[in-house]
Formats: sequence, structure tokens, C-alpha cells
Amino acid sequence: MTVQSPLASCNVFLDLLAREAAPVEFEEPVVSARAAGAAPETLAQLEAAKLAALRVSAGMRRQARREAELTALFDLAGDLAALRDLDAILEAVVRRARRLLNADIAYVTLNDDERGETRMRMTDGSISAAFRRLRIPLGDGLGGLVAQTAMPYSTDHYAADPQFRHRAHIDAAVAEEALVSILGVPMRLGSRVIGVLYAANRSERPFAPEKAVLLGSLAAHAALAVDNARLLARTRTALEELDAVNGRIRARSAAIERAAQAHDRMTALVVRGGDAGDVAAVVTEVLGGTLHVLDADGRCLATSGDQVPLTEDEVSAVMAVAGAVHTRGGTTRHGDLWITSVATPGEVLGTLVLRTAAELGDADRRILERAALVTALLLLLRCSAAEAEARVQGELLDDLLDGRVDDRVDGSAALEARMRRANLEADVPYVVLSARYASPRHRGRAAFWAASHAATAHGLAAARGEEIVLLLPGDGPGETARRVAKELGAALAAPVTVGAAGPIRDLTRDLTGVPAAHREARRCADTLLALDRLDDGADARELGFVGLLIGTHRDARGFLDSTLGPVLDYDARRGTSLVRTLETYFSSRCGPSRTAERLHVHINTVHQRLHRVSRLLGADWQEPERALEIQLALRLHRLRG
Repeated sequence: MTVQSPLASCNVFLDLLAREAAPVEFEEPVVSARAAGAAPETLAQLEAAKLAALRVSAGMRRQARREAELTALFDLAGDLAALRDLDAILEAVVRRARRLLNADIAYVTLNDDERGETRMRMTDGSISAAFRRLRIPLGDGLGGLVAQTAMPYSTDHYAADPQFRHRAHIDAAVAEEALVSILGVPMRLGSRVIGVLYAANRSERPFAPEKAVLLGSLAAHAALAVDNARLLARTRTALEELDAVNGRIRARSAAIERAAQAHDRMTALVVRGGDAGDVAAVVTEVLGGTLHVLDADGRCLATSGDQVPLTEDEVSAVMAVAGAVHTRGGTTRHGDLWITSVATPGEVLGTLVLRTAAELGDADRRILERAALVTALLLLLRCSAAEAEARVQGELLDDLLDGRVDDRVDGSAALEARMRRANLEADVPYVVLSARYASPRHRGRAAFWAASHAATAHGLAAARGEEIVLLLPGDGPGETARRVAKELGAALAAPVTVGAAGPIRDLTRDLTGVPAAHREARRCADTLLALDRLDDGADARELGFVGLLIGTHRDARGFLDSTLGPVLDYDARRGTSLVRTLETYFSSRCGPSRTAERLHVHINTVHQRLHRVSRLLGADWQEPERALEIQLALRLHRLRG
């Protein structure tokens, strides 16, 4: 075998380096030269060249490994930059750390400064549930030591290492995971440690210093990524909170704007003379639902909305709550009803009840409470206007009733001027009404109703003690009395009795007509009360013979005409004896046979005459009440000759 020159042998080593041969291949040139019997000097040169080539090969391998690690770190940095979720970042870190360090397991703990511990957050390669739930007090165990000192630490045999404090629960979890060699490096942001990154093996495989450097580089990238994720999470949370605050501010601003608009509209109602119904319409347009305006006794004055009425039980509940609401103010909720009081400092005027399933915020409650205030103001203005109008009306009616109006003193022109101011018309008939109510507590409401009704009907009203006197246009006193009894009774929720008289054809000429009609109306009301005809109205003519007794003009002819007129007319036209037959019939105790004997006619004739009377007076003429009035009319007819 030919022995190669030293220069040729060195070229062999260069070829091995060029193709990145394994270290064992660098022995082959030396072995071949020795086998060929090369000189000792040649062998020494080859040995020196081999060692140099091995050093170069080792350096190249280290460089390649370092380049691979740097590439991995660069790739990790790119991956972490694309991640936003903390768990996803930690998962990428421990997975890359386990692969780069060729470890059995990699894991990371994050510090909890408030609790003074570092807590397991992510693992890769773990098999123990207890290990994945591990919490390590700062200063205890390997991880607690690294987290507290901010220095990396590596142990070849965890269980036997005395350099850190062992805790039973930590050692048990490490033993359950079967870890032996552990390397831990701090995750630092400046001088602050936020966690620890670990690599561990389940056998005694120590970690070289360069591995600690590599894991430290991973930990540095991880710390920045974790901090960025936390900052992003806090920023996102702050933005969400800011958005929520902005939403509340926008809602609050909208509510304030809505309240301001409602206030402006309700103020305009006061200026132009609106009523409670107009206020209710504004509230329901702004807040929705149904608003009921109740008076102090729980009766509904106005309703706006979807017209869902209050039940009797709901009204009772509202009235029970209303007193407490007035005492403490504000708005109270009762089921789906929102209740606020309509009141002045000294008097409860009513209650606003809003039915809505929606929750009312503070601004919406202020709208309801402002509506109650405006409603109270409108009611007071209405009462004041009614009182002023009632005073004007009452003064004129009092003068008419008391006979203080004398055209010789005032002149008819002055009287007509006063009538025009009171919205009375001189050329229409008027009736006088005397209304009686049951309880003195109704006096104020009765006077208010009478003034309002008289103003609407272009009449007059005056309160006199427990009596309401009305002068209203019309020529049907009885019909008017019954209508007033019904309407005023409904307003008071109590029976009202009304006597009537009239009509008075010309107020400016018949100055004595009003006092006389008033006296007759009072007697009619007294008679109705004596007859227990409460909650009713009538005039003297409708009271029959009683009206004849109490009437001012004692209209006997009117009584005869209304009671017996058709029979009198029939006798006058036909020359018959129906009136005489009726007198004989009643004096014979309503016996047809005795009547026939006394009249000296056949009984069939009596039956025929009585049948004719039934056709003229109606089939009920023999009923006790009608029969009594007919007998009184027959007696009056005989007395008149």
C-alpha cells in the first residue's frame, strides 16, 4: 500500500469537513496510514491534523445548532407576535421549548403577587392532573426559588437536591409526574419576574449551560408576549368598559333629552290651558304604556295609551299605596304599575298610575313625577278658574234668587250685560234646579261640578248650604232634573236628589220668575226626599196631585188635563157620560153591577164605557196610584162646577 503524503492526508480531512462527516470518520486516515507503515513523523502530523479537523467539525456543529436555535427563536417570535390569546401564547412557548431542548416535558408557571405564589398555567407532555393544578409559594421548590430570586436554576436530581425548600404537595406532584432533572428560568420584564419557564426529564439527563441560555431566550420572548397579551386584554377590557360607559352616557343623555322635551311639552300645556288628558298623552308618547289619572277618591279622570283599564283590585292597591307615596314622595312600583302622587303641600289631588312592563330609569321616573306636578298645577288652575267663574255666576244667580235685580234700578240693559258676561242668552227659556246631596264632605266637589256643568251648558250655578242651585237653558224641567241627578250623582259617587221648576221664558222681563221657580224646585226636592225617591229628579207636574199641592201656580187645569183630559174631551165632543160613569164606578167600590144599577143602565153598557176609558187613559188606569189621581181629578172637576 502506498503511503499518502501529509499534504494529501490533510486534504482528506478537508473533504470530511466539507461533507460534514461524523467524528468517527476522522479516524480512518490515521488508521490507514498506520496500517501502511507510515513514519512516526507522518503519523504525528496526521494526528495533529485530525484533532484540528475535529475541533473545526465541533465548531461547525455548534454553529449549525446555534443557527437552528436562532431560527427557532425567530420563528417563535413571529408566532408569538401573531397570537393575542394568553393561553395560545403559553401553549406555543412550552411546545417549542420541549422540542428545542429535547425534553420530556415543558411547562410554565405565572406569578400571582397578591397570593404570593406562582401557579401552573400551561404544560406540554404532562401526565399528572395534580401536577397541572400545582400552586407553588414563592421561595418553595425549584420554581418558587427561581420566581423569588429571578435567577435560573438547574438540578440533576430534584428529589435529592437540598438547595431549595421542599414541600410535601410539590414533591408529591413532581413524583407523580416522575420528573428527575429540571431546569427553570425566570420570565422577566425588566427587574420584575412574571413567571417561570421549565424543561424537565424523567431521567438523570442534566441540562448543559447552553440549554439554559436557550431556555432563557425562550423565556424572554414569552415574557414579552405574555405582557403584550395582558396589556391587550386589559386594553380590550378597558375599551369594553369604556364602550359600556359610553352606552350608559348615551342612554342617560337620551333620557335627559327625552325628559327635557317632555318638560317643554308639558310646560306648553300649562301655557295654552291643557288638561290632565293632554299630560297623560305626552307621558305615554314618551314612556309608552297606559297612564291613568285618578282623583283623590280613585275615580279615573283621564286615560291615555292602549286603554287597558285598571281593575277594582288594582285601584284598591293603588289607593293603599298612594298615601305612602305622597308622604315620602317619588315613584313607587307595584307589579307593572308605577305610581306617583298628584298633590300640593297641603292636599292630595289625585294619583298618576302608569302601566308598563318596562323598567323605568331615574330620568323616566322624573318625567312621571314632573307630569304629576304639571297635572297638579293644571287642576289648581282649573279649580281657580272655575272658582272665579263660579263667583261671577254665583253673584248673578244669587241676585236673581234673592230678587236684588230690579230693572228700575239696574236697567234691563245692565242686566243683559251681566247675562252676556255669564254667557246667558236672553231669548231662550230656563229651568231652575235644586240639587241635594247626602254628605257635607261632597260640598266642594258638588260646587265644582255644578260650576263646570253650568259653564258648559251656558247657565248659572250657586252653592247655598247643602243645596246646589242651577239655572240651565231648556223647557223640560223634569227631564233636566233627572239628567243632573244622574250626572252629579256619578261625579260624587253618592245619590243626588233634584227638584225642578220652570220654564222661565224671559229672564229680563220676568224678574220674579227665578225666586218663585226656586221655591217650587225646593219643594219638589223636599217632596222627593220625603217620598224616599233618592237619586232621582222631577218637577211639580210630574209629581201628580202632590205637585198640585206644592206648585207655585196651583195649576188645577193643568192637573185635570194631564190626568183626565182625554175623557173630558171625549165627553165634550160626543155628549157621552164617561166622567159620570167613572165617578159612579169608584163610588160603587169599582163594582160594574152596582155601577149599572146606580146609573140605571145595562151592565154591558158599563163594560163598554170602561173599555172606552181604558183606550183613552191607558190600560193601567185602575192601578192604585193612577186610580187615586183619577179620583182626585174627578173630585176637582166636580168642585170646579
